[in-house]
Amino acid sequence: MARGGRLNQKPAEIFQDMTASAGFDGRLAPYDVVGSLAHVQMLAAQGIVRPSEARKIQQGLKKIQQKIEKGTFKSRKELDDIHMTIEAALHRLIGSAAGRLHTARSRNDQVATDLRLWLRDRLVALDGDLQALQGALLEQASAHIMTVMPGLTHQQNAQPISFAHHVLAYGDMLDRDRQRLAACHGRVNESPLGSAALAGTSFPIDRKATAAALGFDRPMANAIDAISARDFAMEFLAVTSICSLHLSRLAADMVLWMSTPLGFVSLPDSLVSSSSIMPQKRNPDAAELVRGKTGRLIGHFTALASVIKGLPLGYAMDLQEDKQAVFDAADTIDLSVRCMTEMVKGMTVNADAMAAAAGHGYTTATDLADWLVRVADVPFRQAHRITGRVVSLAVRKKCDLEDLSLTELQKIDPRFTAQARRVLSPMASMQSRTSEGGTAPGQVRRALVRARRRYQKNFL
Repeated sequence: MARGGRLNQKPAEIFQDMTASAGFDGRLAPYDVVGSLAHVQMLAAQGIVRPSEARKIQQGLKKIQQKIEKGTFKSRKELDDIHMTIEAALHRLIGSAAGRLHTARSRNDQVATDLRLWLRDRLVALDGDLQALQGALLEQASAHIMTVMPGLTHQQNAQPISFAHHVLAYGDMLDRDRQRLAACHGRVNESPLGSAALAGTSFPIDRKATAAALGFDRPMANAIDAISARDFAMEFLAVTSICSLHLSRLAADMVLWMSTPLGFVSLPDSLVSSSSIMPQKRNPDAAELVRGKTGRLIGHFTALASVIKGLPLGYAMDLQEDKQAVFDAADTIDLSVRCMTEMVKGMTVNADAMAAAAGHGYTTATDLADWLVRVADVPFRQAHRITGRVVSLAVRKKCDLEDLSLTELQKIDPRFTAQARRVLSPMASMQSRTSEGGTAPGQVRRALVRARRRYQKNFL
């Protein structure tokens, strides 16, 4: 904690408990050292710090860096945060020369720089994890182009689709998530360093040099914006929330598919749990937790947005609340993505169960109506009413549409022919959906080719 100046008393313990971030910001330590090395190198190059002192500072920082890499460097609560902990450690190593390091910077631009550096790496890592999940989805889709299943709307059987078509929808959702990550990365990758407290500094610093040394695209244009902006953190939380919503929908599908009445898919024993009382159970706990953690991620975005909402421009200690939200969101989405990847890889598809269910609920009724439009030149609304009567007959007879005879169809409308009955199988229905983006095998194969090309693209 920064003391001194006009403060003459030690901080109260409750004040320390309220303000300390040392318990959670230790993961910024490697980035704090890297930022400090770039800063002192620039100070020496600009003649602000003597070369001999700069070398001592660099040597001390590199020793601290080695301890961080070995996991032997510890934060100290009484020093408030990781920045002051590192500065104190540097002072113990090299003495008063350590005091030169903070020239022309503030903890305000320091922490903003550290967080951006940390988040930049996590964005790259998350993009790689999402790419791996897309790869697992591609493998499942490639194996099940001809696997017919019921497509649902309103959680009711709607029309037959291929399992590959369904799976690829999630791959495309993740593609948009990756594009959002890349856009977020572009806004994260600007350097606040050198903005100092909020007004810049009177020292002749070179912000472009430190930005380049740290791999940033450019320095941030406005010093007060640089130290107070947390929209980059909110954007990350928004992106992870949206991504988690997509994972949640896939998880919900997996829970449904694994249910005993359906039995569409199964997972290996290593990815399910049993019951404390019912030994026969194979519970999809991991999928349920992926679904459940979505609320946690949305909560982090809401929490930080609520903090920012009340702040006037400039730095305020409220901004310390950004890190726990961002840290936990990064950990949570990473775990969820990697866990989902393992489930998709390990998933065994029961094609027979899917095919048996594909025709339940009269899912080929639209195909019959389309036949009337296409062959008998019946307006679709009229065809819809005629087909509704056919469905009602099947309901009364407690049979599938395929089981109705041509005679029974012609009693409803004489324009039906034997050809009409051939459109009523789920496989024929699936194969007929040849429009772009449709579920017909030819379209799905083309979609797979495009997906492989897109999913292999590195956005970051």
